[in-house]
Amino acid sequence: MRDIISNIAVASVIAPAAYNADNTPAAIDLKGFDSAMFAIHVGAGGITFSGTNKIEFKLTHSDDDVTYSAVTIDDVQGIASVGAGGIVKALTAEHATPSVTRVGYVGNKRYTKLLADFSGTHGTATPLSATVIKGHARTRPVA
Repeated sequence: MRDIISNIAVASVIAPAAYNADNTPAAIDLKGFDSAMFAIHVGAGGITFSGTNKIEFKLTHSDDDVTYSAVTIDDVQGIASVGAGGIVKALTAEHATPSVTRVGYVGNKRYTKLLADFSGTHGTATPLSATVIKGHARTRPVA
């Protein structure tokens, strides 16, 4: 039997909390892994989202951890489209039920970042978090 624990690594991308402003995205280093999946967790919306009062999750990637560019639909799996600036999920309408959105990263860059980009007025915070599961480790076991 294969040991899945020895083949993957899990890291927090956006720490679980209630947010009402942008997070500061940390670089996720994918060196040594051939796949990655982002799990974006969103609780019940703190506000009624709209085209003005919204949260957009933007995924970017880089070869050097200095110059980042937005992902395109060719760089991801599991979603129908990618918006301008690498938007892989947008909260622009009522979000009363918690959800998890999975975004597979299949691009060829070493580093990625995920930003929860807040626009408009967010008087009440929205609970959210994001996790990355790095898979297909080239060297096992994974610490």
